[in-house]
Amino acid sequence: MKKSILSIALIIFSIIALTSCDQANPEKFIGLQLYSLRGEMKERPAETVKLVGEMGYGFVEAAGYKDGKFYGMEPLDFKQVVEESGMVFLGSHTGQNIPDSTNWDKTMEWWDQCIAAHKEAGVEYIVKPSMGKKAYASLEGLKDYCEYFDAVGEKCNEAGIRFGYHNHAKEFSELEGEVIYDFMLNNTDPEKVMFQIDLYWAIEGGVDPNVYFENFPGRFWLWHVKDEKEVGASGNIDFEKIWTGTEKAGVKYFIVEQEEYYYLPLESIEMSLKFLLDADYVK
Repeated sequence: MKKSILSIALIIFSIIALTSCDQANPEKFIGLQLYSLRGEMKERPAETVKLVGEMGYGFVEAAGYKDGKFYGMEPLDFKQVVEESGMVFLGSHTGQNIPDSTNWDKTMEWWDQCIAAHKEAGVEYIVKPSMGKKAYASLEGLKDYCEYFDAVGEKCNEAGIRFGYHNHAKEFSELEGEVIYDFMLNNTDPEKVMFQIDLYWAIEGGVDPNVYFENFPGRFWLWHVKDEKEVGASGNIDFEKIWTGTEKAGVKYFIVEQEEYYYLPLESIEMSLKFLLDADYVK
């Protein structure tokens, strides 16, 4: 029953996307984090990617890398699916938490395989979307994570890929008198680690993203443009104000991500895209 409902939803939204894609602004290159469609990507990844392209998204960011494949497809096969849908496969969320000393080599070997698969797919960046408990237990543990990220970032640089980190709200709490996110920004090498700021989670963490753009210029190559549900629907986030900080932030790409929805996920991500396409301040 679940699969049949999903199939019907895909057909309905393929019709909706086809009728609305002509209205998309081709000058606005906006991406989608495919975690937003995690159920659809699990059941019908190729068909779902096609619908995303038809809506007017310009690129995708994956959240389905495992064992050298993306959503069960070989790197070149998934790249082809994305490109045939009129988009670019630009980025990916994946990673391993910091290993202990006995597993360091094994973890670095995992990264070698991971980076090779992403390079084959033509990906520009890899983002680690979280940290393990060690990062939140002590500044010493957090510093170890920073050094680990520098090591991974160096590997990525060698392959022509940029490495970054994605926040949630917890990174804006204090640890031994230091704000975790600030400590990470101060203790990672800007040449090896960039940051993907999740605007919603930053605000939920009690901070103003524009203050970070001022204090750490050029570090925020990627933005996850997120709201409580559909982008702009809550009315609680001043996206126009945030967009005044694009130059300071050093942002290169804007990526929609949704974790919750007022409507069906496919309809919701199209509404989020429309909000950004219609916003004059989004350049």
